[in-house]
Amino acid sequence: MADLQTHIHEEIDQFVLDKQQESLLAALLKLCHEHLDSTDDELVTRAFKLCCKSHKGVKRASGEPYYIHPLEVAKIMAEEFNIDDISVVAALLHDTVEDTSVTLDKIEELFGATVRNIIDGLTKIMGVFETRDTKQAETFMKLLLSMAEDIRVVLIKFADRLHNMRTIKHLPQQKQLNKATETMELYAPLAHRFGLFKIKNELEDLCFKVIDPNSYKFLVRKLREKRESRELFIDEFLKPIKSELKEQNFNFEIKGRPKHLFSISRKMQMQQKPFEEIYDLFAIRIILEEPHTKEDCWRVYSIITDWYTPIPKRFRDFISVPKANGYQSLHTTVITKKGRKVEVQIRTRKMDYIAEQGVAAHWKYKEGNNSGSKELDKFVHWVRDVLDTPRPDAATEFVKDFQLNLYQDEIYVFTPQGELKTLPNGASCIDFAFEIHSEIGERAIAAKVNGKMAPLRQKLKSGDQVEIITGNKINLNPDWMEDVVTHKAKARLRQFIKQKERKIANEGRELWEKRASRGKVEITDQELTKIAKRFKFNDAQEMFFEIGSGAFDVNGLYKAVKQLKSKGRIDEDQDKEEARKKIEDQTADHYHTSARSAGEGKALLVDGELSDVKYTYANCCNPIPGDSVIGFISRNGDVKIHRSNCKNAHHLVRTDSERIIDVSWAKNIDTQFLAAFKVVGEDRVGLVNDVTEVLSKSFQTNMKSINVNSDGGMFDGIITAYVNDLNHLEKIIKQLEKVDGIKTVMRYE
Repeated sequence: MADLQTHIHEEIDQFVLDKQQESLLAALLKLCHEHLDSTDDELVTRAFKLCCKSHKGVKRASGEPYYIHPLEVAKIMAEEFNIDDISVVAALLHDTVEDTSVTLDKIEELFGATVRNIIDGLTKIMGVFETRDTKQAETFMKLLLSMAEDIRVVLIKFADRLHNMRTIKHLPQQKQLNKATETMELYAPLAHRFGLFKIKNELEDLCFKVIDPNSYKFLVRKLREKRESRELFIDEFLKPIKSELKEQNFNFEIKGRPKHLFSISRKMQMQQKPFEEIYDLFAIRIILEEPHTKEDCWRVYSIITDWYTPIPKRFRDFISVPKANGYQSLHTTVITKKGRKVEVQIRTRKMDYIAEQGVAAHWKYKEGNNSGSKELDKFVHWVRDVLDTPRPDAATEFVKDFQLNLYQDEIYVFTPQGELKTLPNGASCIDFAFEIHSEIGERAIAAKVNGKMAPLRQKLKSGDQVEIITGNKINLNPDWMEDVVTHKAKARLRQFIKQKERKIANEGRELWEKRASRGKVEITDQELTKIAKRFKFNDAQEMFFEIGSGAFDVNGLYKAVKQLKSKGRIDEDQDKEEARKKIEDQTADHYHTSARSAGEGKALLVDGELSDVKYTYANCCNPIPGDSVIGFISRNGDVKIHRSNCKNAHHLVRTDSERIIDVSWAKNIDTQFLAAFKVVGEDRVGLVNDVTEVLSKSFQTNMKSINVNSDGGMFDGIITAYVNDLNHLEKIIKQLEKVDGIKTVMRYE
């Protein structure tokens, strides 16, 4: 064994790197020395050599050598997470066992048991987020189980996804949308739950760039245009703050930055406002160096609010009550004398490190001192709690529950003894009861909120003190499903509902067996299943449930069975049903094939070609030429065209990705398309006439409808008109912005 191990070491050590690889290795080692507490150069070098040797001759979609990808993942581990050299080594080797002839035993011989375990965890979850929801959820559970054993597994997975998103432009459009959608829905909120805000923001922006490229480019251009004035404003805003902090001998660093693009876009959509009306685009972060403490953060807050007026509703104290992921900071939004809003965050250097690195920082602190990190232990305990009752039959529900538990908006509620409980926004007294203990939730009959009696369904808010009143018996109510948001409460209620349904179904079966016995009818379970499907039930159990609940007459079932048994037609009818379904499936397959190779020829290219498939434009998003679009094949073979940033399109990509096809706009389209825009301005006589004149005279645009409101001297209207393409729409918007009194014009969703 020792001889074999020596041979393997020699084999790797003798592998010769080319000049480019030597240069890349030197850069990686330099990063490790800059960001890690200690680095085993020999170990990292050997891992890099094995990486290059294993992936030799393999190319990525971009055409570059494959080893570049694990190298970039390793660089992210060193530079962004800066945990240890073991995680860098594991990142370099994360694809070797999955894609090459390298075995886990070989990994252990060369790099030790810890690296082996990390690679093993990564290999198990390599297929995470398949196109089907159930498969997606099952593999996602494996991800969590692996993460609960070693946090480095999931951090490398984050780094892997981050680099894949950075290089996503080399993939076909459909694959880009699939990857961006799953990243936005699971990786980004999971990164938030881990406290990895920097990673979460970059992932969201990279997804935003793929899902809605036009809006992304628009915001990039707007921020670039305003950059100089923004920097001047921040300098002017900070000048008195810096002066006073220095005068009071604070040792500090100040960072001023615009919020990330996706959050700006989301704010514009939620508020239905244009870019120019989103004022709180800036976030100022004041970081106090050691040995400043949290008490000093409050002193800085006092200085800021002496100069600028705070908005009380926008104040958040995450220092006294940290978020569930350990995040600590003081947040306030203040207004300048010119009416501009600025968000200010105040924290110590250690708080900032934890805010940037999240659970990675907790892991590092835990390794550095044996006292451990309460935040990390609490998080891992939560993960294991979610997985306490694995439910392979309801994997999709697991993902939904998990997404609920990645809550970005948290509330802080107290027990009568003053113990703090963190719950997702929207949680009810029922959720609180289950958070205390499963048995409390099961036996809850009423609640007291802030000393007053309240229904169990009541939604809670931060600061509430809640007491749960319990009875001697289980008091679960299936109707509570609509009132709970936490996984623990939902899982127990589902279990209760299933038990209740099973009991009713058993009663239904007993009724049937008594009726069949009286009528002397004998029938197998297999035949009963076929009969159930004739009555449009999924299976016999569902039919028995309907009988037990009184919704389906057992005598009706008896007559049908008697009739079919006498004619001997149960199997025959089932065969006919299966034959009919087969013909329908074949017909659908035919349409499926024709849709993939076809396109109308006037407005769209389907799979890059013009042809004769029928297609329509989705009313939910009204795409127009110039928009980024996708096609969805309907059951009858027609194609429905959606904008790629449409919420319905996101759902289709997630649930029916095999029916998504690449579509693009043809050139020289002579058709007009419906578009809507919102106009806001100061009300005056003749304003509507001026607006309609721009449309009819300047652009010869036909209007379909105009809906206007006037209140308190302000005017707002929704105009629907026919346009040629996105460029035409943007020209109309620019011209309308020039009309006297008009404040903003934006495309209306």
